[in-house]
Amino acid sequence: MKRIKSITLFLILITASVYNSCAQQQTVTVADSKLFKLIDLYSLAREKQDTVLLKSILTHDVDQLVSTGEWRNGFSSALKGMLRSSASSAGNRTITVDKIKYLGSGAAIIDTRYDVPNADGSVRKMWSCFIAVKDRDDWKITAIRNMKPADQN
Repeated sequence: MKRIKSITLFLILITASVYNSCAQQQTVTVADSKLFKLIDLYSLAREKQDTVLLKSILTHDVDQLVSTGEWRNGFSSALKGMLRSSASSAGNRTITVDKIKYLGSGAAIIDTRYDVPNADGSVRKMWSCFIAVKDRDDWKITAIRNMKPADQN
């Protein structure tokens, strides 16, 4: 009986330890939540073609490399390209944050999955990497890199 109690206690302690370890890995910081919100705002601005919102979340010197190889340097160029791209693709883009890596307290890399619907109903599955910088208390996007996995058309 004593052995069964010991084994039961051991299993409870192991289960609690594993649970605490998993819970700690899923902790989202305040900074993380602000970066998730930034990507959500970017996605919304693209969907609505909201130039005012884009201006508030992009730096004036933002640059973007799209999957076709086109560089968009500066806010004006990036905005024109974003509006053109959003108007030409049917349906809503889906951008899902995969991971965040901080480069100090004022810069972060945000890796995302980026799904773009095609006119034929298929979905173009890509990756996007956003570089965000702190502007006072707000985060802004200063660079975007879109990548298409090699095995996709």
